[in-house]
Amino acid sequence: MRPKDVIATFNWDPFLWLAAERNAATCETPQLAFLHGNVAVGYCPNHPVKGRISTRCHQCGEPYRTTKLLYPVTSKNYASNAFIDAEWSALRNRLPHAFLLTIFGYGAPSSDSEAVELMKCAWGTTEDRRFEQTEIVDIRDPDDLEETWKPFIHTHHVDMFHDLFDTFLLSHPRRSIEAALKQYLEAKFISENRAPRGCSLLELQSWHRALAEIERAHRST
Repeated sequence: MRPKDVIATFNWDPFLWLAAERNAATCETPQLAFLHGNVAVGYCPNHPVKGRISTRCHQCGEPYRTTKLLYPVTSKNYASNAFIDAEWSALRNRLPHAFLLTIFGYGAPSSDSEAVELMKCAWGTTEDRRFEQTEIVDIRDPDDLEETWKPFIHTHHVDMFHDLFDTFLLSHPRRSIEAALKQYLEAKFISENRAPRGCSLLELQSWHRALAEIERAHRST
């Protein structure tokens, strides 16, 4: 994934943020949106920036403040907290422009009805998204998944997987949108370039670094 992409998560744990930090020197990372807050992330009360909780704002030097953590209750009132509201705004601003939506391991529980409604409003109606493609990674029954996510699916424009490695994200790493556009709009199927499995972090970084170097070379031409 590249900076044009967004990973939006409801999880509080630090792993996604730490992974982005750990790999930032290897290649440009996607935007991250922590929709329910995060234990590793802080925000500046004076500027619309976030960072590791133990550091300071690079604009004013103010220590980052801890984010509010939202619990699984029915009414969360996302707009009541500045950080949470900003994270949702980032997602709402990007969803209308997305061609490929991948839903990974999120079941849209009834306690998150407000969140699902916000995403539906940003995504638009299925008639508005006649060309877009939705991917769902989940082990639940396909009929159940289709019923849950039907506001995000235009007719047959959905793929369901048990394994994240079967999605465009990992069958075409850092080229997922290009591959999806070619396949679904031009009927041109690009050969897969699957990310390796079962290797070390250093090996994985080396593999992705080669893709990032091609991107940098392309931008400089």
